[in-house]
Amino acid sequence: NFGSAAAALSLPTFALLYGGAEGWRAAITLTGIIAIIYAGVFYKFARNTPEGATYFKPKKAGGLEVSTKGDLIFCLIMQAPLVLTLALLTWKLGSANLQILSGLTEVIIYVLLAALYVYNASKIYAVNKPMLETPVPELQRYKFKQVAVLSLAYAASFGGEISVISMLPLFFMDTFALSPITAGLFAAGFAFMNIVSRPAGGWMSDKLGRKRILVILFVGVTLGYLGLSQITSGWMLGAALAMTMVCACFEQAAAGAVFGIVPLVKRRLTGQIAGMVGAYGNVGGVIFLTIYSFASAEVFFLSIAATAALTFVTIVLFFEEPKGHTAEVLPDGTVKLIEVS
Repeated sequence: NFGSAAAALSLPTFALLYGGAEGWRAAITLTGIIAIIYAGVFYKFARNTPEGATYFKPKKAGGLEVSTKGDLIFCLIMQAPLVLTLALLTWKLGSANLQILSGLTEVIIYVLLAALYVYNASKIYAVNKPMLETPVPELQRYKFKQVAVLSLAYAASFGGEISVISMLPLFFMDTFALSPITAGLFAAGFAFMNIVSRPAGGWMSDKLGRKRILVILFVGVTLGYLGLSQITSGWMLGAALAMTMVCACFEQAAAGAVFGIVPLVKRRLTGQIAGMVGAYGNVGGVIFLTIYSFASAEVFFLSIAATAALTFVTIVLFFEEPKGHTAEVLPDGTVKLIEVS
């Protein structure tokens, strides 16, 4: 996310310096080259776990394991928005809107997406079939509603962030008549706050209580977006920038706090849970930007504020503070108790 701020500053400048219609192609090519170089760095230095730590893996590859029949149904329902978001993108690109996809291609994609959902559902059912026959021991269970709440929280926090980062330069250009580079510079401040806000959210979650911090931060996110919805050309540019930075602080801290909790839900399934929660961030981003394509910036900001308020209520009513012990089964069959603190 900090890199997105660097990109907002550097890529427009590089494109303009390169000049001509090919400037943006050159900027995107440079991004690709950097990504390829980093792939080598990651391959050489990344490790599955810190040295000496136990690497807990799922019992089976495939769908996410759950603990009860009710959670299995809940998990299957939670898969639907992931596929429906892809269908929404297809519709936006289809014949009724941007007309990038032909009608036949659009229909084929819808059919493939339906098949994708059925395939994912079958994988989840196959992984959890033993649980339907033999209940999971109480000590080894986890509550899937925790994953659902965190997914909604990430849709509101990170989903709002990536959608705002996408539209903010244009918003500043239109509202305050700024040049593209100046607008990019001011808008980059929203993403730049990640260097402090994200780790601060995780740190506060560890130190001050995870549920408490989530509640406080989502109150701040709601108020922050209500503030952004009121920005007009009559505002001083400095005041608009300050409002943007305040909102960014709460939103990115909330995203950090969410992922401060993800590893505590079920250690052995951390990767899969993190993948699902992270995917909901993109669900939020697509939905918010779709709203922005049909409505004003004010309505766009208010929609994120409403989602943050709904998340606040959901956390208060349904989220449970991780505590006590969780049990994991080691490869040799022994059960290890892990303290959740």
